[in-house]
Amino acid sequence: MLSKACRQCCEGAKMVLFVTGICGKDCWYCPISYERKDKDLTFANDRQVFDPQDIIDEARMMSALGTGVTGGEALLRVDRVVEYCRLLKNEFGKEHHIHLYTGTAPNAEILKKLSGLVDEIRMHPPQELWKDILNTKYIESAKAAKEMGFEVTIEVPSLPGLEYLIPALPYLDYLNINELEWSETNAEAMRSRGYSLEDDYHNAVPGAEVWAEKLLAAGGGRCEDGTCGKVHWCSSTFKDSVQLRERLKRIAENTARPFEEITEDGTVVYGYWVPEGGMEAPLPEDLEEDMYETFEDHIELAWWLLTDFPEDFKGEKQVIEKYPNDGMIVELTPL
Repeated sequence: MLSKACRQCCEGAKMVLFVTGICGKDCWYCPISYERKDKDLTFANDRQVFDPQDIIDEARMMSALGTGVTGGEALLRVDRVVEYCRLLKNEFGKEHHIHLYTGTAPNAEILKKLSGLVDEIRMHPPQELWKDILNTKYIESAKAAKEMGFEVTIEVPSLPGLEYLIPALPYLDYLNINELEWSETNAEAMRSRGYSLEDDYHNAVPGAEVWAEKLLAAGGGRCEDGTCGKVHWCSSTFKDSVQLRERLKRIAENTARPFEEITEDGTVVYGYWVPEGGMEAPLPEDLEEDMYETFEDHIELAWWLLTDFPEDFKGEKQVIEKYPNDGMIVELTPL
């Protein structure tokens, strides 16, 4: 079945803690944005962390059940990882599940530092090592981590040669394959290798799923119902349409104002009104206090008031749909 970390991701309940954009490797397929790549910045989801309390606030805002620690290479800032993981465990209890993604093969010293704080180690061995995976430090690290009580996973992008990882399966709890994704930072490298976008709506690369077939078969097949073996395929579409949507819903449920409507996609919808007579103009008498919020140059309110009672709300009117917690605007419709 799916790991606890993956189940929480499916529920949108896993906070992403991006510890640093610094990384000692230069993987051509790395999808990290220019805003984060090679920069020693920390983010909890999309919130930049300036104080450790920012991490707790973000976790509470989305009712996080767990955290995925990533980068860059998070273990280049191992003291930071330890501090933040201890903070999360102290605040939310040992049941707050933490998995850590690393391109390294952590040695015993690093694993001891993470023991009791990180529940699952996810290692990403570089593609050039797959052919001889059993003779790498990644297998040594997997053995040591399992002996110390960690769950152990290899997580890699879908690339040619995935079948070379089959011999590693007995040493792992899980092996995750992420569908190869196109991004602004790897687009040139993708083109130079003859890859293209699947279509105009998704970031997936055609053919990436075929590369995974032998490994999926060896590990128990697909897990569409969550009952497969230890090899799991995570598609680009699933990340966009399920994981992100469910996370947005959790945030919206905690942050939406009383007059905002939460959509099935986790966005919020509200009305934007600039009164015809200016901000000094009187409001409709029956407008309840929890149905609007006044700003210096406009009023935000339930969107349906503008469409159902246009004569009561003369002036500039718009319906706005955006990500929750004052996120980016998805759609703006003038009325």
